[in-house]
Amino acid sequence: MPRLSLYKPERGQDYKFIDRQISEMFQVGATDVYLHKYIGSNTSEANATADQPHYATTAVTNIQDLLFLENRDRKYDSEIYRIRGLYNVQNIDFNLSQFGLFIDNDTLFMTVHINDFIKYIGRKPISGDVMEMPHLRDQFALNDFEVGLPRYYVIEDVGRASEGFSSTWYPHLYRLKLRKVTDSQQFADIFNKPMLDANGDPLLDSSGNLTGQTLRDLLSTHNKELAVNDIVVAQAEADTPKSGYETRQFYTLAVDAEGKPILNTADSVPLLGVGLDASNATITTQESNARPVRTGYTGYLVGDGFPVNGYDFGHGIQFPESAIQDDFFLRTDFLPNRLFRYQENRWIKVEDAVRMTLTNNSTRQTLKTSFINNTDAIYNQQIAVDAVNLTAGAYVINTTINYIEAPYIMLKQSITEIGFTIADYPDQVLISSYLVDTVAKVRITLPLTNLLDPDTQQTIPYTEVWQVGLYNNKEEVRQSLSKALRPKADL
Repeated sequence: MPRLSLYKPERGQDYKFIDRQISEMFQVGATDVYLHKYIGSNTSEANATADQPHYATTAVTNIQDLLFLENRDRKYDSEIYRIRGLYNVQNIDFNLSQFGLFIDNDTLFMTVHINDFIKYIGRKPISGDVMEMPHLRDQFALNDFEVGLPRYYVIEDVGRASEGFSSTWYPHLYRLKLRKVTDSQQFADIFNKPMLDANGDPLLDSSGNLTGQTLRDLLSTHNKELAVNDIVVAQAEADTPKSGYETRQFYTLAVDAEGKPILNTADSVPLLGVGLDASNATITTQESNARPVRTGYTGYLVGDGFPVNGYDFGHGIQFPESAIQDDFFLRTDFLPNRLFRYQENRWIKVEDAVRMTLTNNSTRQTLKTSFINNTDAIYNQQIAVDAVNLTAGAYVINTTINYIEAPYIMLKQSITEIGFTIADYPDQVLISSYLVDTVAKVRITLPLTNLLDPDTQQTIPYTEVWQVGLYNNKEEVRQSLSKALRPKADL
C-alpha cells in the first residue's frame, strides 16, 4: 500500500496545459478586480492584555481578541493588487420565499484562477480580503460629487469551485463569496484613506488645496444616519419630554384627615382673631392648613420636583438659613433631586424628582445613566501627593514632591478631577524637575491638545488649593464584563 505524502504531488503536462488554457480564458474573458490584501490586525503593545495580546510580527493568522475570536482592527497592505475574476451579474430580485421581503443583491460569487491569484498576491485568498469592482463604480451620484463612487466587497468564504475541476481531477479555480462592505471598524484602514483623482493623486479643491476628504466622507452614510437619528430623538423628546405622568397642570385641593376639602372663606371663623385679609402677608395656621402638603395624584413616576399648585420654591445644595412656614426647597445635591417643605422648624421630604428625559444622555440624573454614560477612571497605586495653591489660568505646577517619573497625573479639588495620561502626549513633557535648595522637585506642565494652536493650552479652571497626585495605575469605572472578571494577575 503506498504511503501518504505531505509534499505537493508532481502534476503532469496535461494539468499544466489545461491550467494555461484556463488562465488564458481569464485574461481574455474576465474583469479586472482591485484587491486590498489583508495582512493582519492592529495591536498595541501599550494596551495589550491577556485576551488581546500584542504580537511580535504581523500575520494573517493572528487573532486580535482571543475571547470573542475577532479581528476588529484590520490592517491592509498599502499596495493594491490587480487580479482577474469572473462572476454572474445579478438583477435586484425580491426574495419572497421567507416571511417578509428580502433583496438578494449584496452577495456575489466570483471565481478566480488559483495559480494566477497566488502568483500575483503571494498567498491564497482568505476571509478579510477586500475587493474593489472598478466596473461597478457609480459615475452619476445624486450628490454633487466630482468623483465616482467605488464599490467594495469583502471575502467571507473561499472554496474550490466545482466547475474548476478538469478531466484530470485537479482544481483550477477558487470560488469566493463576497459581501458588500459597510463603514465599520473592520474596514477603517481602507475608509480612512484619502480620496484620489483619476491620476491617483489626492483630491484638490477649486483653489488647488487638499480637500482632506477620505473614502468615509464619500461612501459612508454614518453622518447622515446620525443627523436623522438626532432629528428623530428631538421629535420624540417633543412628543414625550419625560417619563411618567405630567400632573403640574392639575390643581391639588387640600383635605383634612377625613378627606374633606379645607377651605378658607369670608364667613369662616377667624383663627386667633385673624381672618382673610389680602393685605396681610402673614400666613396663619388656618391658611397654612389650607395648603396641600403634597400632590394629590399618585401613580408611576409622578414626582417632578415642583411644589403643588405652582408655589414658589428655591433650590441649591444646602438649605437656606432663614425659612418660614410652608417654604419649599429643592436639594440639587440629591440623586434624584429631592423636594422639601419647611414645617415646624424642620424640613420634611415632599417628593423625589424621578421624572427624567427618556433620552439616554449624560443629563439624566439617575444611577443607571451615570453608569452607562460614565467615561471616568479611577487612579490607584499612588506614588506621591501634594497640596498646591493654584490660580485660575495657570498651567505650570511646582510641587514639593521629590522628582520621580509617573505614568499618570491626577489634579483634584472637591468634586472636580482632572486626569492626564503621560503616554497620550508623546511630544510634550508633562513631568519635569526644578531645584529647591539643590533638591530636584516635580514640576508639572499641563499639555496642549493641539501643538500647533496655543489657544488649546489646558489650564487650571479656578483658584483653589488643589491636590496633585502621581499614580502608577488607571482603571475605567465602567468596564467590559471580560475585563471586570479577569484575575488581577492578568492585568
